[in-house]
Amino acid sequence: MAIEAASATPAPERSTTHVVLLACPGAGHVLPVAELARRIVAHNDGFTATLVTHTNFSSGDHYASTFASLPPSVSTAQLPEMSIDDLPADARAETRIITIVKRALPHLRDLLLRLLDSPAGVAAFVPDLFCPWALEVSGELGIPGYIFCPSNLMGLSSLLYTPELDRTTTCEFRDLPDLVRLPGCVPLHGADLVDTIQDRGDPAYPLMVELGEHYLLAQGFLVNTFDAMEHETILAFQELSDKGVYAPAYAVGPFVRSCSNESNKHSSLQWLDAQPDGSVLYVCFGSGGTLSTAQTAELAAGLEASGQRFLWVTQFPSDKDRCASFFGGGRDGDSPVNYLPEGFVERTRGTGLAVPLWAPQVEVLNHPAVAGFVSHCGWNSTLEAVAAGVPTMAWPLYAEQRMNAVMLSERVGLALRPRAREEDGVVPRDEVARVARELMVGEKGAAARKKARELREAAQKGLAPGGKSREALEAIAGKWKKAVGNGN
Repeated sequence: MAIEAASATPAPERSTTHVVLLACPGAGHVLPVAELARRIVAHNDGFTATLVTHTNFSSGDHYASTFASLPPSVSTAQLPEMSIDDLPADARAETRIITIVKRALPHLRDLLLRLLDSPAGVAAFVPDLFCPWALEVSGELGIPGYIFCPSNLMGLSSLLYTPELDRTTTCEFRDLPDLVRLPGCVPLHGADLVDTIQDRGDPAYPLMVELGEHYLLAQGFLVNTFDAMEHETILAFQELSDKGVYAPAYAVGPFVRSCSNESNKHSSLQWLDAQPDGSVLYVCFGSGGTLSTAQTAELAAGLEASGQRFLWVTQFPSDKDRCASFFGGGRDGDSPVNYLPEGFVERTRGTGLAVPLWAPQVEVLNHPAVAGFVSHCGWNSTLEAVAAGVPTMAWPLYAEQRMNAVMLSERVGLALRPRAREEDGVVPRDEVARVARELMVGEKGAAARKKARELREAAQKGLAPGGKSREALEAIAGKWKKAVGNGN
């Protein structure tokens, strides 16, 4: 049994309240779960935590630096790598992730048994969104189980509703004749639901239905959102919880890491230092987001035509998969900058900078020069923009990002949305240029910027002592501590 402990932290005493958290593969899950672990021990006396990760797709300096920065009261452990060589080469990211999670369950069970027998015991077990099957293991061992949702409550509500939607409809969800009206949420077209459930014939589809069914095993949901962002949704979910439909949800976010001085050496920040305040449009589609060759060319031409300063984090293009970078798109000795249109880098050298693969996003968004963000609307990126008070151009690519884009543009007022061509889904260069100018110097952009600043202040207030998010985390921590005191 090869459970690799990534920390030499001594086992805590039984007098502490020990919580075990499980993150599925992928930066969008590991990093917020790590931040949750950090906050549990920081804001609740006598708490310790163990952060468990999967070896698959968990390489990279950002993981190492995140783990190294955790306080001594957070230990880490890693489940062994699971082979998925039997899956088709074109298997969806969600299929790969869920397969890894399921195959690692026997190893997780052994780890939880070992931790139960340690001086600390286990007061609660908190797997993240794609790991609800782990609740079967914790339930078998008598450990209270909760789900951490690194995305928003609307996304969680849609996944909980998926089994019902599966039972009551026969067409593809994108062809639903009526809007999907989740309690307290902005109405959605079927095509805006999670892209993983848009094809009933794909192997990922039944897994997502099963995912929603397994959420019912949870005793509660910790959600990376906050009241000012999803007030109506939180109230509606509370009503359902009071009626016993779902377990209670605790809006404990936003979880955004703090700026680090270690990133100041990055070329992107040095370039931003030379730009005027409020002048730069930051372009990044997250750790997995990938554009087609045609879309890359149109985006480049649109940025150039907009006349706006820009910082673009580029990925290798893919004409097959919008999240190809999720599993690492590196090509030895090559750079995605080489795939930009000929002459683009030279022509925009005075106003733009294209950097390959990665930039310190939190530091970039908080730089005085940055005033707008072209984003795929991944929830981590959305919250990082909110925390920095930066509005967005919503450009969803995969997962729940279309839902997020609808919410951010139609309800929250944080985002502007470019229109794609119906025939091929490509956003043309003139539309890129139009929306980029509007976001940076137009009236709608100014309104979105005002809303972003308001949300930044609300988020800070919610996380401060006495704030709603802090109180929500303290409430769930109080349940865990009480359970320990009762000998459970």
